[in-house]
Amino acid sequence: MDRFFGFDLGDAESAIARLYKEDQVVPEMIPVAGEQSFITAYAQLNSGELLIGEKACYADNVTRRQIRFKSRFLTDRASADHIKSFAAGVLGQLYGSGDLVKSEDTSVYIGCPAGWDRNAREHYREIFERVGYPPVKIISESRAAMVSACQSKHLQIGVDILSKPVLVIDIGSSTTDFAYIMGGKEVEMRTAGEVALGGGLMDEILLEESVASSGLLRKKIQSVLDESEPWHAYAEFAARRLKEKYFSDEEYWSHNKCVESIMLHYSLPLKLTLKIDKDIADKLINKKMAKLGGRSFREVFTAALMDVKGSITDKQPELVFLTGGVSKLSQIRDWCSEVFTDAVIITASDPEFSVARGLAYCGRIDEDLKEFKEDLDKLVHSNTIEDIVSKHITRLYKDAVDCLVDPIVSKVALPIFDQWRSGEIGKLSETDVLLQQEIAAFLSEDATRELLAGPITSWLRPVIDELEEYTVPICIKHRVPYTALSLKSYLSVSDIDIKVDAKELFAINEMTLLIDSIVTALLAILMSTFSFIPFFADPSGIMVGIITSVVLLFLGKDKMQEKMLTADIPKAMRRLVPKSAFSSRMDNISASIKESFYESLEQEKNDEIRTRMVEEISSQIQNTLVKMAEVVEIPLG
Repeated sequence: MDRFFGFDLGDAESAIARLYKEDQVVPEMIPVAGEQSFITAYAQLNSGELLIGEKACYADNVTRRQIRFKSRFLTDRASADHIKSFAAGVLGQLYGSGDLVKSEDTSVYIGCPAGWDRNAREHYREIFERVGYPPVKIISESRAAMVSACQSKHLQIGVDILSKPVLVIDIGSSTTDFAYIMGGKEVEMRTAGEVALGGGLMDEILLEESVASSGLLRKKIQSVLDESEPWHAYAEFAARRLKEKYFSDEEYWSHNKCVESIMLHYSLPLKLTLKIDKDIADKLINKKMAKLGGRSFREVFTAALMDVKGSITDKQPELVFLTGGVSKLSQIRDWCSEVFTDAVIITASDPEFSVARGLAYCGRIDEDLKEFKEDLDKLVHSNTIEDIVSKHITRLYKDAVDCLVDPIVSKVALPIFDQWRSGEIGKLSETDVLLQQEIAAFLSEDATRELLAGPITSWLRPVIDELEEYTVPICIKHRVPYTALSLKSYLSVSDIDIKVDAKELFAINEMTLLIDSIVTALLAILMSTFSFIPFFADPSGIMVGIITSVVLLFLGKDKMQEKMLTADIPKAMRRLVPKSAFSSRMDNISASIKESFYESLEQEKNDEIRTRMVEEISSQIQNTLVKMAEVVEIPLG
């Protein structure tokens, strides 16, 4: 994509921002209907012409006119048709002004309340698709506001937003949207609730107060506002602008008059003077309203804050980010501070445009991430990772041998020795098969995998260092923090994500080598311990009392060992062999057993096992990189 549009379609006002993929730092606001922030209203004239914005509020000769319809999207089916008509009018304006060109590679990001579920978002997207918009993606307005703040050079809060728990509060004209964000990733965003509380309620009060103070014209003005919804909306919109003007600098207006006059052209032209001062501003937040169940704006808002605080099960927010026109009201920040006592409260510098700009930023970020993942995909599907793993795999085998031989002796060989010593095993020759079974079972246990975690972690460090020669350039190219693909974040024994099964590391002939070493050690102990060896001479009986030295002289060492393997040595004789002797013997030959393993691995290579392990470990590294890329959402830019 070359250009990204952010369309903040609000219930009262809307705004559109545009951002080029290259050579543009801040999205530019695109005027629509002559205004950067235009009224969300449309009117169909008798001539067929479609008007949007302020003119739509008071134009004559109309067949259809609608205002404030987005807030009814989830409850009123007709709202979708109104959104479609308004969206069509905006699209016509963009094409007519040349700000949007059909042949260009463009996408449009449109905001919605964070409380809308997936089905509502898809339905909303389809409306714009049917109108004929370029590819559309729906993004929560809270996330857009957060992205705008994160990208802002003015606020300088990118690190906090990306590393701290954040509560985004978007105060619109009809609703107040709360979103809890941990780690700056939309996948971790949880909506705490959408409150039917917006700045429009304050606009109503301000308009009522202004009409009430209109003297002789009060009844006539009230009659116009009651009879004409368009003029009522126009007057309310003017009240909103005046309110935001006052709240943007309350200190200044405490010493100066904040007034504005508008003309209502109905049956007769009428002049309405809108005024706001400290007393009226106090009424805006403290006057009880039937629409709020007899409560004031302040009471409902602070109750919502407490509800949000109670619904957060993770860490309480360390940063509260306010956006929306009313967010400039100093009391809003005070209320947030009272509830979230340890949080920093920050207000967007231009809240009326922060969502639109954030949506445009989201477009470029998504495009960067798309290309980022494409480059990562090329790395994953190349032979690079397999080559790096293969280069280091021999050391993994050596580390695994060092790690596992002694535990096998203590947890497998010694218990089998105990079974033979107690008579549970008849002949030493039977230990071969039993050792093979028990060693295989030991290698399959989760505890054995945990034993390998440390050696694997150590082995992975040089592998990852070499891999980062390829991943870091990808991150830098796409403005993603290089740590996003650093597997070093997984290098702790407790949460290591690269797993190796011990049973897959060794071939049968390597296990035979270990088994032979154990049996040979046992034979050597027997031959040095017994002064006479009973063994089966034939099926009819047992010859006892043959002196060891005579037997060795007569049979030779190898034959003697062979006889001992098949002999059914009496239990009493077996008990003469102390357990400590066997344990000591295994300790003494542990180093030579490991050395034999190393030689076997080096000489035989075990190509099949080696190839399988390289493929398995490489696949796990690849999958981990892909998972890490999936959670990359908002680079610092």
